[in-house]
Amino acid sequence: MDMETMKKELGGGAVFETGDPNTAFAQYFIGQSYLKMLTTEGVGIGNVTFEPGCRNNWHIHHKGGQILLVTGGRGWYQEWGKEARELKAGDVVNIPPEVKHWHGAAKDSWFSHLAVEVPAEGASNEWLEAVSDEAYGKLK
Repeated sequence: MDMETMKKELGGGAVFETGDPNTAFAQYFIGQSYLKMLTTEGVGIGNVTFEPGCRNNWHIHHKGGQILLVTGGRGWYQEWGKEARELKAGDVVNIPPEVKHWHGAAKDSWFSHLAVEVPAEGASNEWLEAVSDEAYGKLK
């Protein structure tokens, strides 16, 4: 990881610690991501950092949903059947439960967000297919 490039693209440095390579969820990502769980008490909040071009697979948060708080860089969020939305520091994405979606970095930028898991009884994540290189490649 080129720390200087990452710090520059994330706005001078990460607010929260980048964390370790996200090996626990690597099978659900294309490219390298890093995860630092900030808390697991009450509400799970993780700092997720994506190297340029990294994105997660399509997935669904059952029952509780998720909130993304973008802290740096440039990335994308897309819901199934809709156009991708560009994300930058300060953006907030409220993801309702049962909505198929993906998120990740732009091809040319690091990207970081806090992932807030909305608590709900019986909440779970369902990981689905990868975002195709063809679809991702069309994003500017």
